[in-house]
Amino acid sequence: MTLLFKIGFLDISIVNIIDIALVAALLYQVYKLLKGSVAIKIFLGFLSIYLIYLLVRALRMELLSAILGQFMGVGVIAAIIIFAPEIRKFLLLIGRSSLLSDDNVWKDMLFFWRKKDNSLFNISPIIDASKTLAGSNTGALMVISKSTELKFYAESGDILDAELSKRLLISIFNKYSPLHDGAVIIHNGKIKAARCILPVTEREVPAQFGLRHRAAIGMSETTDAIVLIVSEETGQLSMSKNGKILHNMSFQEIRETINDYLNNLDVDARFEDIEEYELKKRRKLAMTTKSAS
Repeated sequence: MTLLFKIGFLDISIVNIIDIALVAALLYQVYKLLKGSVAIKIFLGFLSIYLIYLLVRALRMELLSAILGQFMGVGVIAAIIIFAPEIRKFLLLIGRSSLLSDDNVWKDMLFFWRKKDNSLFNISPIIDASKTLAGSNTGALMVISKSTELKFYAESGDILDAELSKRLLISIFNKYSPLHDGAVIIHNGKIKAARCILPVTEREVPAQFGLRHRAAIGMSETTDAIVLIVSEETGQLSMSKNGKILHNMSFQEIRETINDYLNNLDVDARFEDIEEYELKKRRKLAMTTKSAS
């Protein structure tokens, strides 16, 4: 191992520099994953304790090293429990980009004997139902998945496995319907389930976003699905994907976004981070106030 330089009792080599660079990159990715959630504060607390543990070990403070060592041993198990949703999200991100992901050509080559499901279907019933629901200020939450049936979330509601239709969607979200409270899951041209319970995001969202928007953002953080929201208060339509949001969309924009998503085109760039959306809204409000005065 080639020694580059020495700092006190530390011998620095090229391998150490590469090691530090990789750890820094990993920590940055973890920070991006946890950014905006409550878990980031817990993560920074764990990281601070670990850095103190490394420091006292380097200074050979035996008693404090032993105490912090015991804490770190238990802390690994505690971290797995505390960060279970974030770990699941991290593994999901790895799965999306792996060679065996549903969008990758290698999967078709390796598993050529398996029947390939066609994720394309006529989305006109979704658009037509959205027009009717938005016109009457009827709230709705539709999860559209191209890769999986989302059975875990589907089983939290009522299984339908019905053909996708405008009238069925309107009937489900009618405020007098027993199925209206929750989300519908749509996959491969079928309404798989209704009245489904979705995970709510832990991130801070703008005050104008209600529980439907929080659930849509949470679902898009947890899965690779795209979620359509119809606001009950304003009738405006929004979409969420990968924890990002597109607000006040036109019906044509919704049609294009869903079609591109089902055709495996990259639609992520169209969506805005929650922080960016809030910042843009504040700038617009400031400009409006300035022009009015």
